[in-house]
Amino acid sequence: MKKLALVWLLILTSIASAGTSLATPSSSFSTSDGEKYDDWGFYRTRCWGEDGFFQVVDTNFRPAIAFESLGEWEGKAWEVGERLAGQYSGNELAEQVFAYARDHVTYTSDAIQFGYDEFARNADEVAEEIESQGSSRGDCEDYSVLLAVMFSAAGFRSAVVLAPEHAATLVHLPDYPGANTYWNFKGEGGWVWAEATGRTNPLGWTPSDFMRSDLLAYEIVEENVFAAGASEALAPSDGGGMLFGGSSFFSIIFFLFLLSALRRR
Repeated sequence: MKKLALVWLLILTSIASAGTSLATPSSSFSTSDGEKYDDWGFYRTRCWGEDGFFQVVDTNFRPAIAFESLGEWEGKAWEVGERLAGQYSGNELAEQVFAYARDHVTYTSDAIQFGYDEFARNADEVAEEIESQGSSRGDCEDYSVLLAVMFSAAGFRSAVVLAPEHAATLVHLPDYPGANTYWNFKGEGGWVWAEATGRTNPLGWTPSDFMRSDLLAYEIVEENVFAAGASEALAPSDGGGMLFGGSSFFSIIFFLFLLSALRRR
């Protein structure tokens, strides 16, 4: 009887572990041809290809890694976003979400932190480190994914932006007074830039480098991590900027990423 009870205990423990693993960071990374991929089968050391963390293919991208922390996979990043939503509201809530990432993550290149030119982490992996250790390190795609998931958890519409050699976040705040530029995305104005890579950056500040750049964005909604979707062009609400239309940037975007694009600012 004792042996039988022990067997059942082991089975129940295994089931519980399997159930909770859906909402946790990748528990292990596997190696193939010198590159690392996660529990979902996405490569963390490259963004291009259908199995890359940003699924950059030709003129489209989809930040697949963001969906590892949404829906059935909700974890620590979602929990933090909901917690802040219970304490603040409106524009103040958006600023608190932004400040959480800006003030708790120290910009660090992947080469320094992991020894790879690229090594993306999902939102829960960064948030778990912040909650347990008080701080974390990351580069632009880590900030952008963390913010996009937390904004969504706090009740805001959010998107990940892909720019030349960079990634950032958009949040839909049509009444936000502090932005230096407002963006049109999916036929709607009122989107503001969330650039948390510098400790003095305010919410709504768009670096001048991107005011006239070709940009793509992908809205972060509850979507299956293995779904397929299309990104859309982004332009300033004042009509400036260049919309996607076969421009030189997008015609060579895949090639640039093969040559280790997303080099960190």
